[in-house]
Amino acid sequence: MSYLLPHLHSGWAVDQAILAEEERLVVIRFGHDWDETCMQVKPFSELANLNRRKLFCGLFPHGSQMDEVLASVAETIKNFAVLYLVDITEVPDFNTMYELYDPSTVMFFFRNKHIMIDLGTGNNNKINWALKDKQEFIDIIETVYRGARKGRGLVIAPKDYSTKYRY
Repeated sequence: MSYLLPHLHSGWAVDQAILAEEERLVVIRFGHDWDETCMQVKPFSELANLNRRKLFCGLFPHGSQMDEVLASVAETIKNFAVLYLVDITEVPDFNTMYELYDPSTVMFFFRNKHIMIDLGTGNNNKINWALKDKQEFIDIIETVYRGARKGRGLVIAPKDYSTKYRY
């Protein structure tokens, strides 16, 4: 589904996308369109023996699932947010700066400022797991947009994700 969304192919293009948008929230998914590891479904018994990257992908069996959610909400949120995809292999400029090590990472920017979101996970800089519910993602984007318009650099998510994946 990533072919339905605009891609940014250079660090300059990413910077320009963030700088050029004055009124809307810029939502960027950093990751890979082709991550086959994330597309494999693993039985729970196999997850204990996998490294961190494979464990992440095992918990979220479809790497393209986040792209499907992004593509499906793009039309709904077009008045207050714009979505872009960035391949972290093609554009490695931000990997160290934003610690982009996960298969899928979503970050928010408004008026050339990175907007952080408190999801209850301890990492307020980004969403680094695949959201499956479209309305849940729309709610997050609306919350970030409203907070950013008020000048807040850190907003509180509408839902607490601190215990979502405990065993």
